[in-house]
Amino acid sequence: MTRFALTLEFDGGPFMGLQRQDHGPSVQQAVEDAAFAITGEKVTMHSAGRTDSGVHALAMRSHVDIEKPFDPFRLMEALNAKMRPDPVAVTACEVVAADWHARFSCIGRRYQYRIRNRRAPLTLTKGQEWQIARPLDEQAMHRAAQFLVGRHDFTTFRSAHCQAKDPLKTLDRLDVRREGDLVLVEADARSFLHHQVRSMVGTLALVGLGQWREEQVAQALAARDRQALGLNAPAEGLYFVEAIYPAG
Repeated sequence: MTRFALTLEFDGGPFMGLQRQDHGPSVQQAVEDAAFAITGEKVTMHSAGRTDSGVHALAMRSHVDIEKPFDPFRLMEALNAKMRPDPVAVTACEVVAADWHARFSCIGRRYQYRIRNRRAPLTLTKGQEWQIARPLDEQAMHRAAQFLVGRHDFTTFRSAHCQAKDPLKTLDRLDVRREGDLVLVEADARSFLHHQVRSMVGTLALVGLGQWREEQVAQALAARDRQALGLNAPAEGLYFVEAIYPAG
């Protein structure tokens, strides 16, 4: 049995999420079905993150165990061929130790949220960014974001359906910057609660629009109450960017 680490890029628009679902297509199903078609083995894919419906990934780390011997490059090529036309691609494949786990070995996760701040309709990036037509003050958003950095009870910023036992999380970084008409929100942590990034972004957007004062973000955090949340940003602007593992 060989464990293969996969790096996945995908457009989350057509899927019900990364994890296999009973009520619709998933990224996991696309990869597992492709692996079965190639090897005849029923494999289970494990991943560093659990993205929702509509959320994208630039480099999701996953793994599968396969009994049949395979060269990693040839496995990558075969999976990509079988997954067409689904918008999922294996961009890297390597053999890893049997005790390496895409989820449990991961010590950090990085997300990016993309807001297109313009009045003109989206064309090339429709379904891949959140469009806000009114001008955003990204500097005010960045200042407000710093209230959320550190170890906190993030109850206000978690989904009502979140299954995590503990709302305490340590947010290592939450930066907001602008590149032309694109406002980027970048978040780093060991792990996140369900909807945490989208909830933080939505609330920061209210600050950027001048509808919330910067200190209201701190007040919402301190409330530890989902009802204090300003806004939950839509899924299409969120990207899983990187999974971080111990060196060596």
